[in-house]
Amino acid sequence: MIAREKIRNIAIVAHVDHGKTTLVDHMLRQAGVFRSNEVLTERVMDSNDLEREKGITILAKNTAVSWDDKLINIIDTPGHADFGGEVERGLRLVDGVLLLVDAAEGPLPQTRFVLSKALGLGLKTVLVINKIDRKDARAKDVLEQVYSLYIDLGADDKQIEMPVLYTIAREGKASRELETPGTTLKPLFEAIVNHLPPPPPPPEGVPTQLLVCNLDYDDYVGRLAVGRISSGSLKPNQPVAVVREGGKIEQGKIVKLYTFAGLKRVETPEAWPGELVSIAGIEDISIGDTITEAENPKALPRIKVDEPTMMMVFRVNDGPLAGREGKYVTSRNLRDRLQREAYRNVAIRVEDTETPDAFRVVGRGELQLAVIIETMRREGYELTASNPEPITKEVDGVKHEPMELMVCDVPEQSVGVVTERLGPRKGRMVDMEQLGGNRTRLRYRIPARGLVGFRNEFLTITRGEGIMSSQFDGYEPWFGYIPRRSNGAIIADRLGDAIPYALFSIQERGKLFVAPGTQLYEGMIIGENAHPSDLDVNASREKKLTNIRAAGRDENVILTPPVEMTLEKSLEWIAADELVEVTPKSIRLRKKELGFNARYRAERDRKRDQRDEG
Repeated sequence: MIAREKIRNIAIVAHVDHGKTTLVDHMLRQAGVFRSNEVLTERVMDSNDLEREKGITILAKNTAVSWDDKLINIIDTPGHADFGGEVERGLRLVDGVLLLVDAAEGPLPQTRFVLSKALGLGLKTVLVINKIDRKDARAKDVLEQVYSLYIDLGADDKQIEMPVLYTIAREGKASRELETPGTTLKPLFEAIVNHLPPPPPPPEGVPTQLLVCNLDYDDYVGRLAVGRISSGSLKPNQPVAVVREGGKIEQGKIVKLYTFAGLKRVETPEAWPGELVSIAGIEDISIGDTITEAENPKALPRIKVDEPTMMMVFRVNDGPLAGREGKYVTSRNLRDRLQREAYRNVAIRVEDTETPDAFRVVGRGELQLAVIIETMRREGYELTASNPEPITKEVDGVKHEPMELMVCDVPEQSVGVVTERLGPRKGRMVDMEQLGGNRTRLRYRIPARGLVGFRNEFLTITRGEGIMSSQFDGYEPWFGYIPRRSNGAIIADRLGDAIPYALFSIQERGKLFVAPGTQLYEGMIIGENAHPSDLDVNASREKKLTNIRAAGRDENVILTPPVEMTLEKSLEWIAADELVEVTPKSIRLRKKELGFNARYRAERDRKRDQRDEG
């Protein structure tokens, strides 16, 4: 048994790409979790393939290290606003927070979000200003901004009196003084042990209670419930009660009980208040359920996460090429998989629609929904997805839509063009700040649907030098019509393969998305038109051959390489009357109505609705 006073449960929170997972790497190394001859990978906590490819944390994960006879349980949380549900769950497991801030970028929207949640739960914090070795680092200015943020969020005197450390996470160095460089992370461990509190003592007379904050899976023992023991104790083979949503009580039994040591789960004969544990044996457990005593069941308050703001419609793939590449293609397959996703992720909801082959998936943002689609296609699913739409609500009989607070750091020469592009999207500038080094920080309030499709455009107009991020910022009355992309689509008008001879003449009309030899069908989008209107083309047209030799040399067919449309780029690019068709091997863009006449009628109805809305 570990004494409660020797346990520290902490979460590392920050904006995306500020160095959380890299810092955890070096904490594990310097705490002696790895053998001296062990081959180490970078960002060891990002164990998911998608996390490694994208370079971001998607799922909150926990690990544990020992330092100076103290056990430190660490929750590594995502930094992207779309995965805020993971952060909110992680904060329910801990008693203190390591707030990580980039020494150059300073506090950004997700920094405000995670800090507001931590302060709202009354958690103490340790401030870590990371990347002080950057050429554009401005650690002193950033520290003042963080103090202003604490005051703005209503922090009390105890919360604002936190230790401040300056780190270079990728080198595993920390120091208390900016002018005195560190050599190890010892000052950081000391700040955690001395400043962040141990778990509070359990209230007297309260039965055993554990709130399930996360779910995991093991090939041998099945579903695992992860949580922190609030009171009482747990041991293997102990009968327990599970209090589900709505107060429903079911009986169960703990088969295996694990605690955490480094990156491994370790079986334990008993666990006590304050410990983070994994429990096997209760198959139908859900996030938010309470595991408690069988004879005297009492529930803890369920987890509540912020309401989702974006919605997409997932439907069965009904295109001409459906069923050729995927393993799971029916509506029953799709429904079961989405229900499983909603079961383990409290930040999304799955709703039925008027048609049995389509499902409305509600989430925090387009990146979160894109990650779900990408995970499903890797598992062998085929589906089509609509463009992201905002979730509106009625307030006093008036239609309201979600707003985003967008912060972007751009070169000074890009300020004008960014402002110009955000105007038609109903963005309103609320602040403008000079950062030095020829860079400017802009803050906008903009409808969530105004940001759909803007990220790629933003990178183009800032020549890849801009940084943008956004966070949900309440609701406002509907802003009316917001134009999406200004270019039309180039659409194939028949089934067949893409022929180089045909593509050569089509590429003069805009950008192509397909290479020669790609299988096409009527209604499939093969490129972006240079003009606002859609263009139907025959991309399967071959050159007419005769037995008469031409007098002049035939024109060489030289094709520009096609634009690679990734899943995220495709979801941002498509308009309201278009879909992204996703299979394990392909990502295609298509019109909802494949036939030309059907599209003509749908476009006529859409323009009429647009006039009514505007």
